Amino acid sequence: MNKLYILSLILLALSCGDTKEHQNTTKSALETEEIAGTPSLSLIQANHLAQLPLHCINTEYPNKLGQTIGDASDLKTPQELHPAFYGCFDWHSAVHGHWSLVSLLKQFPDLENRAEIGQKLLQNISKENIEQELLYFDGQYNKSFERTYGWAWLLKLAEELHTWDSDVARRLEANLLPLTNIIIEKYLEFLPKLNYPIRVGEHPNTAFGLSFAYDYAVAVEHIELKTLIERRAKDFYEDDQDCSIEWEPSGFDFLSPCLEEAALMKRVLSVAEFKVWVNDFMPELSNDDFDIAVGEVSDRTDGKLVHLDGVNFSRAWSLNYIAKDLPEYKHLQNVANAHINYSLPSIVGDSYEGGHWLGSFAIYALNSIDKE
Repeated sequence: MNKLYILSLILLALSCGDTKEHQNTTKSALETEEIAGTPSLSLIQANHLAQLPLHCINTEYPNKLGQTIGDASDLKTPQELHPAFYGCFDWHSAVHGHWSLVSLLKQFPDLENRAEIGQKLLQNISKENIEQELLYFDGQYNKSFERTYGWAWLLKLAEELHTWDSDVARRLEANLLPLTNIIIEKYLEFLPKLNYPIRVGEHPNTAFGLSFAYDYAVAVEHIELKTLIERRAKDFYEDDQDCSIEWEPSGFDFLSPCLEEAALMKRVLSVAEFKVWVNDFMPELSNDDFDIAVGEVSDRTDGKLVHLDGVNFSRAWSLNYIAKDLPEYKHLQNVANAHINYSLPSIVGDSYEGGHWLGSFAIYALNSIDKE
């Protein structure tokens, strides 16, 4: 608050000076404030953030199943249907809650409750529980269950386990593998059938689903999945121009259709190709003074309105991915910082409507920050 007060006094004093000098000095002051506010994931923060998934991965109710009932035999409790991923209100949030714990364990060997977390992960992602999850995905009415948002987070969990040098990770990765393989098969079957990308700012967003799946394919060198995603991403987005970022976000988006698409294309195009493409798609990104206002949350007890904290985190990870290794886009990191700093203080101790999932978004956004 003191920094903001001092900055306000500086801007007020400069307002009487030369307009051009005022603009340059203001920009410099703002840039200094943003850079000084670069967030980071510390051990203290990690311990706080770990409490969110620890609180919910074994919390069965309330629960949103997203289930199609075929007959009376489908009427089972969430834990009976999904013994691995029944907590955190819904299946995909349970999956990325487990990803959060894996990511934090991987990064922080001194994490509090480390033994408890490892035990919970091994208990939930057991061979037997994953076998039951497979039965659900094989059900007649469940072919499109969690397509593609939950699929994407399952592969992100598998990727995190694969890249973690740990005996616990090897056991968990092996237990999860049958479900991982089912999700890969579903991507390989579905993507050739998808004639048009889904551009909404919520779960079905195609660019988000492809980005996480692509990261997994690269990590494990799954050439078939990687090649298919490259081809379909170009089919869907290669000719896109002038994305209307000013129309974002919608009332309860948690993803940015424009920025998720740009981050995907950064993955699948060469550097030279991407620079040409993004200049047509969002030419304003190259401007040093590019900025977008954060998504403002009016009520964090409203399960939909709190989505806008999610859009802030997801915008941040997309902007940081776009800026990575491209010096001419480094200014985007300051925009990402502002988005993280707006939402990060609110998620620990938040109501369950946001707490059951936003920790994962915060961790992924913080992980996207350039450490150099």
